[in-house]
Amino acid sequence: MGPDLLGRVLVRRLDDGTRLAARIVETEAYEPEDPASHSFRGLTPRNAVMFGPAGHLYVYFTYGMHHCMNVVTGPTGEGSAVLLRAAEPLLGIDTMRVFRRREGVRDLCAGPAMLCQAFGVERPFDGADLVIGRDLWIAEGDPISAARIATGPRIGIRVGLEHPWRFIVMDDPFVSAVPRRPKLTRSGRTGPSTR
Repeated sequence: MGPDLLGRVLVRRLDDGTRLAARIVETEAYEPEDPASHSFRGLTPRNAVMFGPAGHLYVYFTYGMHHCMNVVTGPTGEGSAVLLRAAEPLLGIDTMRVFRRREGVRDLCAGPAMLCQAFGVERPFDGADLVIGRDLWIAEGDPISAARIATGPRIGIRVGLEHPWRFIVMDDPFVSAVPRRPKLTRSGRTGPSTR
């Protein structure tokens, strides 16, 4: 599911009717058997949404300052999710600038915490239905061909580094900054993260 979210559009409707929209260009997959996954040690009150049903938003708070959002992807009881890492702003850019306190369009959604901040997504959105949601949802967008998808190690984890479950749209200027890690390669679209 990680690469399947690339090209889709995250949309939020604010109370005043303003719409925010951004095309997803980078994701990371997390599976139950993966020691880097929040679901690895089982169900807790914090990660309960990860265990399904699919199509809901799992939001968590990290480092005492940032929110990150994931799309739940596995069947109920499994604990699979895909982190939304970066997106290209499409609509509501001025509002995103206010939320982010940044001017440059490239700086608005180029990381998981930035994306949450640009969309005003915090813990109360945990469990939101992204399929039939009224305030936050994922729209179809333009599909990305497998030839344009690169894969590599996930960012900011210390375990599960052997899984190449970070997916990006190749040469897209809106992906997050790439740390000094092994080079990304074209996606073979294999493994549990590509359901």
